[in-house]
Amino acid sequence: MSEEPEKLAEATLISHLLELRDRLIRAMVSVGLVLMPCVFYSNDIFSFIARPLIEKLPKGTTLIATGVMSPFTTPFKLSFFVALIIAMPYVLYQVWAFVAPGLYRNEKRFGIPLLLSSIVLFYIGVVFAYMFVFPVMFQFFASTTPTGVAMMTDITSYLDFVLTMFFAFGVAFEVPVAVVLLVITGIVRLEKLKENRGYVLIGIFIIAALLTPPDAISQCTMAIPMYLLYEGGLVMARILSRMKREGSESSQAEA
Repeated sequence: MSEEPEKLAEATLISHLLELRDRLIRAMVSVGLVLMPCVFYSNDIFSFIARPLIEKLPKGTTLIATGVMSPFTTPFKLSFFVALIIAMPYVLYQVWAFVAPGLYRNEKRFGIPLLLSSIVLFYIGVVFAYMFVFPVMFQFFASTTPTGVAMMTDITSYLDFVLTMFFAFGVAFEVPVAVVLLVITGIVRLEKLKENRGYVLIGIFIIAALLTPPDAISQCTMAIPMYLLYEGGLVMARILSRMKREGSESSQAEA
């Protein structure tokens, strides 16, 4: 007995726009709710984020604020980004809830694990940058400071640098998700990705050189994990491709 083809629910443009509005409001409310305690502890959060640099500064030097409003605006800016990162799972859930009705069953089956994996990998990338990359990077910068120059970094410049690094490492750790999507959607064959490992390795080091400060240590601390994650993505793509193939074969056999 053959299965009836799956039908997607249709809706009017107005209903789509209304649902999109509701989803956006919920996402913004969630960020706002998380932002309130973050603002209250904004100075503590900034001290925590600044600890890797403060611990590597030469004796007798500190971070400085060169702008009149910087002591307030910089921690507040950090609080907003922290709230956004904390609320990101719920925000992405709202995006998924809006998109999911337009997807087929098999697309949902692969979409949910990929969405969860992307969130977790982004968080891992941020933690990896804070725990392992920043101490090495700031130690290198402090040790190369010329004689007679006091290393006293402005808090606004430091925050901009740190947020850029967090975003860069968070995105870099999404490599397995990108590999799986390329293979599952059929854009690139798995065998082709395996054959071009050498080119991928060169490309990863070039990307790492563009995203990190101009020193070999920072470049390697991003490039090496990226390549290992690329290999992990190949393994996951092989497993999911086999599952997809077996699922299609079983559905054809039932038909």
